Amino acid sequence: MVKKDRGPPAEGRSPGSSPARVRQITVQAEDSGQRLDNFLQRQLRGVPRTRLYRALRKGEVRVNKGRIRGEYRLVAGDVVRIPPLHEAPKDAPARIPRGLFDELARRIVHEDDNLIVLNKPSGLAVHGGSGLNFGLIESLRQMRPQARYLELVHRLDRDTSGLVLIAKRAAILRELHRQLREKHIEKRYLALAIGKWPGSCRSVDAPLEKQVLVSGERMVKVSANGKSAETGFAVIERFATATLLEARPVTGRTHQIRVHALHAGHPLLGDDKYAGDSADRLAADLGLKRLFLHAAGLQFSLPGEGDLRLQAPLDHDLEIILEKLRKALNKKD
Repeated sequence: MVKKDRGPPAEGRSPGSSPARVRQITVQAEDSGQRLDNFLQRQLRGVPRTRLYRALRKGEVRVNKGRIRGEYRLVAGDVVRIPPLHEAPKDAPARIPRGLFDELARRIVHEDDNLIVLNKPSGLAVHGGSGLNFGLIESLRQMRPQARYLELVHRLDRDTSGLVLIAKRAAILRELHRQLREKHIEKRYLALAIGKWPGSCRSVDAPLEKQVLVSGERMVKVSANGKSAETGFAVIERFATATLLEARPVTGRTHQIRVHALHAGHPLLGDDKYAGDSADRLAADLGLKRLFLHAAGLQFSLPGEGDLRLQAPLDHDLEIILEKLRKALNKKD
C-alpha cells in the first residue's frame, strides 16, 4: 500500500494533528444567488475577511475549477473549492459587551419570521475583520444562539448609522438580493453637508473607483476608470454654514454618498476620510464627533407581506447638532 504525500501541515495545524483537507462543496438551491464572499464567511466562520479575500486573489478558492471574484453570485450546482484555512476555535468567540446586546435589542425597528431590521449605531461595523473582533452580525448571532440563519442583506459603512436588513431565511436573502440588483429597494439617507448646497444640484452621476492603500484602508475617488454611480440629492433644511440633505443612492458603491457630496463641492461633516479642513473646523465647532450620515428609510416588498416602509429617526447626538445650527441661524436673523 502506497501512502500519498499530503505535503506540509495545513495552515494553523501542528505537525502532529489531523491534517485539514480541501473541501468541495456543491451549492444547494437555498444558497443560489448568494455572493461567494458571504458564502465563504458562513463556511469558514472565524477566518478574517482579509484572509478570505487573499485566498480568492491567490486562486485558493475556486468555483467549477476556475478562479473567481468574491462578488460572484452562486448558482445551484456550482462546485466551490474551499481550502483548509485556519479557523478560530469555536468555543472561544470574541467577547461582546453586554451593553451592546442591550443597545442592539432597543434598536430593532422591525422583526418577523423573515427578517430583522435594525437601526445600527455609528461606530459599529456590520461584520468583523480587518482588525475588528466582531461586528453587527456576530453580535446578533450571539444574541440569538437559537437562530438557525442570520445573514446580512446589505452593508453600511462603520461610521454610518441607520437601517440594516438581516435575513432569517435563505429564500428571503435571495429575494432581497434580487431586488437590490434590480434597484427595487428604495434607500433614503439624511446627510449634513458643509456650505450652501445648490438647489439645482439634484443628482450626481459620476463613476467611482475604489483603491486600497498600503495600510489596508479603502478610499474611493471619482474616476473615468471607475464603476457607474448615481445619487439623487434634495435639500431638506438650510443653515448658515451647512445644508441638511436627503440622499437617495441609485447604485450602491462603497462610500458613494460621501464621495458624490465631495465631488459636488460640499463634503459631509464629520467625514474623516474625505472632508477638508473647513468641514473639520465646523464639525469641531459644533461638537460633532462622528460622520453625519444616517440611513433613515427603506422601502421594499416581500412575498406575503406586501410593501414595507421602515424609518429610523436620527440619533440624539445628530439632533443636537441640528438644534445648534438652528439656534445659530435664528441669532443671525
